[in-house]
Amino acid sequence: MSESTPSLSRKTFDKFASIIENGQKYLSQDDFLNAIAPPNEDYHKIHRNSYAVLFQVADRSKAGRVSWNDWVAFENMLDKPDAEYEIAFRLFDKDGTGEVDFNEFVEQYNTHRSADALPFNWNSSWANLYLGDKSKRHSLSYSMFSQMLSGLLGERVRQAFQYYDKNQTGYILPEEFQEIITKTASHKLSDNLLDSLHTLCNISNSSKVSYASVRAFLNVVRHVDLVDVIAERATSRSKDGTISRQDFMDEAARSTKFSIFTPLEIEILFHFTSLNNKTGRLSIDDFRRMFDPSWQDSFSRYQRAEKIKVDAAKNALRDPSSFLHEVFESAYNFALGSVAGAFGATVVYPIDLVKTRMQNQRTSQPGQQLLYKNSIDCFKKVVSREGFRGLYSGLGPQLVGVAPEKAIKLTVNDLVRGKFTGADGELPLWAEIVAGGSAGGCQVIFTNPLEIVKIRLQIQGEVAKTVEGAPRRSAIWIVRHLGLVGLYKGATACLLRDVPFSAIYFPAYAHIKKDYFGEGPQKRLSIGQLLIAGAVAGIPAAYLTTPSDVIKTRLQVESRKGQTSYTGLRQAAKTIYKEEGFKAFFKGGPARIFRSSPQFGCTLAAYELLHRLFPLPGHEKTEAGHAVPSAARTFETPVKQLRSRNALKILLDIDENFGKPGVLTPDRAKLIPGLK
Repeated sequence: MSESTPSLSRKTFDKFASIIENGQKYLSQDDFLNAIAPPNEDYHKIHRNSYAVLFQVADRSKAGRVSWNDWVAFENMLDKPDAEYEIAFRLFDKDGTGEVDFNEFVEQYNTHRSADALPFNWNSSWANLYLGDKSKRHSLSYSMFSQMLSGLLGERVRQAFQYYDKNQTGYILPEEFQEIITKTASHKLSDNLLDSLHTLCNISNSSKVSYASVRAFLNVVRHVDLVDVIAERATSRSKDGTISRQDFMDEAARSTKFSIFTPLEIEILFHFTSLNNKTGRLSIDDFRRMFDPSWQDSFSRYQRAEKIKVDAAKNALRDPSSFLHEVFESAYNFALGSVAGAFGATVVYPIDLVKTRMQNQRTSQPGQQLLYKNSIDCFKKVVSREGFRGLYSGLGPQLVGVAPEKAIKLTVNDLVRGKFTGADGELPLWAEIVAGGSAGGCQVIFTNPLEIVKIRLQIQGEVAKTVEGAPRRSAIWIVRHLGLVGLYKGATACLLRDVPFSAIYFPAYAHIKKDYFGEGPQKRLSIGQLLIAGAVAGIPAAYLTTPSDVIKTRLQVESRKGQTSYTGLRQAAKTIYKEEGFKAFFKGGPARIFRSSPQFGCTLAAYELLHRLFPLPGHEKTEAGHAVPSAARTFETPVKQLRSRNALKILLDIDENFGKPGVLTPDRAKLIPGLK
């Protein structure tokens, strides 16, 4: 069963409350902010500190702290369908009388007003219609107050237009229009649109912006949610996901009972949505690029996703839940990567078997006849003596180890990289090497037991053909026979192989993609480029760690009668060098290299196919086996957080600086027309 809402509320309150008095817990303003505005959300439009203004609403007793009862009342308010407007009303209804006094309202407005705010006259005819003229001011009930707020943005823009149109020509300069919209509605529009506002004059032959265009623009903004619905429906009907102006208008006619867009509004809408697309056919992304306030360019999304991962890693011990969220987001990639990795491992497994047998082959006596002349000869003899199935001896343990090896390697690499990433997002090379090495070291916990079982099964077929009466053992028998301690035989050599391998491979792979192929937020590499990057990075990583792999193999394989037994890492290294020479340390090296490229390619191909068959909404494609942060969050934003944010949007209609309290002085009060 899922937890009940009261239980979740209590858990949230107890988690963040830092003030304890007389056995009772309370939320400070910072505690309250952390509870309602999680750090990992997107605050590039509405600053996270702005949420602190809601503390004034929750703190009913004005004691500078929020009790449990205050918290419950605030959460109950957020459950109401009109929560956004009620929050704004309660902020201005300081005394809780159920009415907003005009003077107190303007006083609050002045307190939060930006220093460079555009002038606004509370003695205007518009204000008088809602509040009565200066001699007959009256208070506002909740419904009257809400209705006034809904029209406040339009009146602010109208007064600002008149402020700049001093000669009453009906026109203002494009940069003046841009300043008006930026200071009144920046929280409702994308950065891309804000940067393009000055181009509004291009829809006519004039070099200025008319008031009719300003009103039409505001109407488009007011109906932006409907624009999104119409655009989404229209593009979903299209075969290629793009629409023309006529397609949009046809869908608007189907989706509404009467046409709500004037010709000028349609002209303005398609002027801005076509700025980045001159083909005449627009996608849903073209609409959202302009009118979705949370829309960010690919570079900004990439940076934000990286910052989320870094912050989660830095705070993993103090706040494990945030890091677990990021791990959960990567679980999808791990799952598909594990299946794809198992496929890739299966395809190249014969090369791995040949590599193991070549490494285990000893030449202790001069002139002694070798069982295998080379890797090709080994491959042929395995097929002729043991059949095609002999090439896949020990595959089971290999497949079992793919998922845990991949999960722990990528998780540790991301965690350590996050710990060392600087505030500027840069990661020094030494830190990349440490992160890769740490990942390789941690994976030994899973890989060593599975590898010793795999290697013994790989050698078993060879022994059966060369040693008369040699029994064939199952993987379960080998595990029971070795015991827990025996399963970690050769672990030191395994560490000496996996730590350097990952320390070389991870940084090399990342830098080849970034520095040679130019991968970044604006460029997604092709499968061929990823294949090349993985293969090239694997060459030095695989070959340079071959000596440790040879020693590990010799330690883990059961010695035959008459062969030298190896008791430890140092003794094995000395014995191999003494009996077989330096070249013996690189047996199977070419096979390790030739295994990397096809395995990486097969894994990538399988991953791309699985990703298309089983997509995860809201996530971008990733390379097989390598976590790439998604631009979107996996978890839906709770309705209560959405209503808190929407309440701030309504308050920002009053002034862009709302939520950052200032100090009201008598001199400042005199500057506001209409305030007594």
